[in-house]
Amino acid sequence: MILLLQNHLPKYTLQEASKDLVLGNHDYHGNTEAQLNPALKRRDRRWNCHRSYIVRAGFLDIFFIDTTPFVTKYFAKVNKFNWRGILPRDRYLSNLLRDFKTSLRTSKATWKIVVGHHPVRSIGARGDTPELLQLLLPILQANKVPIYINGHDHCLEHINNTGVPIEFLTSGGGSRAWSNVSHRERLKNNLKFYYDGQGFISVQVTRRAANIVFYDVYGKQLHTINLKK
Repeated sequence: MILLLQNHLPKYTLQEASKDLVLGNHDYHGNTEAQLNPALKRRDRRWNCHRSYIVRAGFLDIFFIDTTPFVTKYFAKVNKFNWRGILPRDRYLSNLLRDFKTSLRTSKATWKIVVGHHPVRSIGARGDTPELLQLLLPILQANKVPIYINGHDHCLEHINNTGVPIEFLTSGGGSRAWSNVSHRERLKNNLKFYYDGQGFISVQVTRRAANIVFYDVYGKQLHTINLKK
């Protein structure tokens, strides 16, 4: 995959770009705190992984949010997940949502993009995340966040929101795919693109426009989105 990316991006991009990461459910199966350890930053200055954080780039703020603790069913699997640093869960989520709302509200950036592992909306095999629909979506709508990017479902998809415009983008085709399961009928009026295969997306942002392109694993363009400010 990296070689294919190098064919479509400037040579310096993969060498110099920061590695801004957000934890997913599988990252909570083992030693989660190892990925958050500052020692990794000392080994590679590009490594940037926290539970929830913001990357500021002038007119663009990217908000990374830790979505795994939102998912109630994971807490029934006590021997599978490592919840060190999360419990008590209610307090953790309350603090996270409070800080998230404040950060969005006070941001002066022209563009605000939110990134989380789990989808808010998805027609893939795993579908919507009910807890994010209840707790996160109202915050995204209230702050007019235009783009939410997630993984988790092993596919590529573009769904837009009813009412306040939000583009829900799933880029989960980095490994296994072809699950052949979808919930098209439930969101057919909001579905703009779905690809049950491997691939990736690119996001280019200027002060006045955002250009998003979905690619398959060979670098072929599958779908584009153009947003204006």
